[in-house]
Amino acid sequence: MRKSYKFRLYPTKEQEIVLVKTLDVCRYIYNEFLADRRNAYERCNQGLTTFDQINQVKYLDFDTPVQSQIKQDVLRRLGKSFDAFFRRCKSGEKPGYPRFKGKDRYNSFTYPQSGFQIEDNKLKLSKIGKIKIVQHREIEGKVKTCAIKRETNQWYAVFSVDLGESPEKVEPIASIGIDVGLNSCVTLSNGEQFDSPEYYRKSEKSLAVHQKRLSKKNKGSKNRNKQRLKVARVHRKIRNQRLDFNHKLSRVLVNRFDRIVFEDLSIRNMVKNHHLAKSIYDVAWGQLIQLTESKAEEAGKYVELVNPRNTSQKCSSCGNIVKKSLAVRVHKCPECGLELDRDINAAINILNLCTVGTTDRACGVTDIGLGYEAGSHPF
Repeated sequence: MRKSYKFRLYPTKEQEIVLVKTLDVCRYIYNEFLADRRNAYERCNQGLTTFDQINQVKYLDFDTPVQSQIKQDVLRRLGKSFDAFFRRCKSGEKPGYPRFKGKDRYNSFTYPQSGFQIEDNKLKLSKIGKIKIVQHREIEGKVKTCAIKRETNQWYAVFSVDLGESPEKVEPIASIGIDVGLNSCVTLSNGEQFDSPEYYRKSEKSLAVHQKRLSKKNKGSKNRNKQRLKVARVHRKIRNQRLDFNHKLSRVLVNRFDRIVFEDLSIRNMVKNHHLAKSIYDVAWGQLIQLTESKAEEAGKYVELVNPRNTSQKCSSCGNIVKKSLAVRVHKCPECGLELDRDINAAINILNLCTVGTTDRACGVTDIGLGYEAGSHPF
């Protein structure tokens, strides 16, 4: 089982210059060997492998010294881009040929095996030096790789760790069905609801002001670059707020329940509706499900994705299909008389669709608790 640890770096001005130059070298290698692959196929109808290009990169010389393993990892990254391209071609998806990386579009490099070490609150990097690191928690497991990442004007170290085999699965006792939505971020089958914080919506005015100022700056000027960083910082804050919320919510779900059931939504198709796309992106359902899955795997618990078909229309008591539009927020069944919030009804249907173990009736229709206040957060 793999896990990642992300720590903030505080390089000096001189170290930051070296880091930026290292990124530039990596970007040059990526673009140069991407062009080689394209030219080899267009002119000779022959493909180049990652191994072929790794043997070639050692002959390149740069003013900025860069560890050989970093250069090799750049080519492995390029190889993965082509592997994904061919996979999409075979599956009939939109291919998306690998792109050349423009300035400020290549923001990370990786030490795949060695060349890094943490000692005395400093991260020692080969060919770069010792950089101050804020290690806010201990690293568990065996460190496999270290990636240095630039986010706007901040630098981070991301350690990929091998934790060994996944823990044994626990006996599922407490189960919960979860309906994701826009009014409430998630609705649980026991009646609890968690409101969406809508971080992007709350920052739209500030973002609009900065973007308007950016549009008035001359291209290529220093003032434009300064304003571009201000816009990027607003987006970074929104992203961090959303990630923090989903981390906390997923931790609460995994701590409380042994089996968590979500809908298997096709989010990529749902955002094609331009009336809902902004709200869907703002709640980040996919990120929440992914974080919940990773935490559940570490804890030996279950996360299951079920078919979302008719979960909102079907009566959770008698199974009758009750058609209703998105504007109708209450489920009323003419057959059995069940009346409750449509999201809670959907969450119960989602729980009843789970196939891992047996359904826990403590979270079913007979025992739902409707005394919870909408939006009440246990964290």
